[in-house]
Amino acid sequence: MNNYFLLLFLLTASVANAQISEKKLKKHIHYLAADHMKGRQTGSKEAETAATYIETHFKKYGLRPMGTDGFRQQFEAKVKRVVVKDSIRSSANIIGFLDNDAPYTIVVGAHYDHIGYGDLGNSKDSLNIGKIHNGADDNASGVAGLLELAKYYAKNGVKERFNLLFIAFGAEELGLLGSKYFVEHPVMPLNTIHWMLNMDMIGRYNPDNGVAVIGYGTSTGFPEIFKGITAGIKFYTSRDGSGGSDQTSFYRKQVPVLFFHTGGHPDYHKTGDDPAKINFNALKSILELEIRVIDRSMTVPKMAFTPTN
Repeated sequence: MNNYFLLLFLLTASVANAQISEKKLKKHIHYLAADHMKGRQTGSKEAETAATYIETHFKKYGLRPMGTDGFRQQFEAKVKRVVVKDSIRSSANIIGFLDNDAPYTIVVGAHYDHIGYGDLGNSKDSLNIGKIHNGADDNASGVAGLLELAKYYAKNGVKERFNLLFIAFGAEELGLLGSKYFVEHPVMPLNTIHWMLNMDMIGRYNPDNGVAVIGYGTSTGFPEIFKGITAGIKFYTSRDGSGGSDQTSFYRKQVPVLFFHTGGHPDYHKTGDDPAKINFNALKSILELEIRVIDRSMTVPKMAFTPTN
């Protein structure tokens, strides 16, 4: 009997530890978007530090390495907007797999790079080019969400009906280069992917607008999945599957996608995109909504792709 209660206690503690943590979200974003990370520009040592941070957490959660070199899928990224000496830069996708012995897999992704000092032609802050663009919302918020979802599914004590593949993409700000590389060099057949969830800029929730869930029209399965789903935050769906972030690369390969996004704001690609402006309580609610969507998607058959544009 004592062993039974011990096992119950350990199981309860494990499930509690798996829950989405506002404290952990703050920790991840404050680390990734700190001044010492210098904006995580592709090819910088700070982008490498961010990649290592993600890799360390994937290991901690017990995910299986699914890159070509451990968790890493290395690729070369080209700077196109401006002429620089180091126009070819090294980058990597960080890939961890939760194997549930299932035939199909759900991909969860977010990009970890940002624009550094804004000197590669992608700053919206012309008066502050040369100063650090921290990218707390874009996209430390998405990476924090990626890590918390990886923790949740790895530690919740449930063997799910689908596998989950967690990917932190590199070089998104140079033209979705990490996700483009992945779909051209997939670590599993693309036709075994149930659907792909992308998080990019999910930290600046505006209650007047709500959270955009883009890609609702990319499979006839999504209306069934969303039926009756409620959340602690306002959200709305949009049909289109392409545009603006890494889900586009999967959409173009005929994979159903959803892209969670809290919308543009005056600090987009500017020096004011700092951790102090993140709505952590709403971010937690967004991730809890995503868990409901993922869980519901595991109750439907392999989803067929529907083009939207």
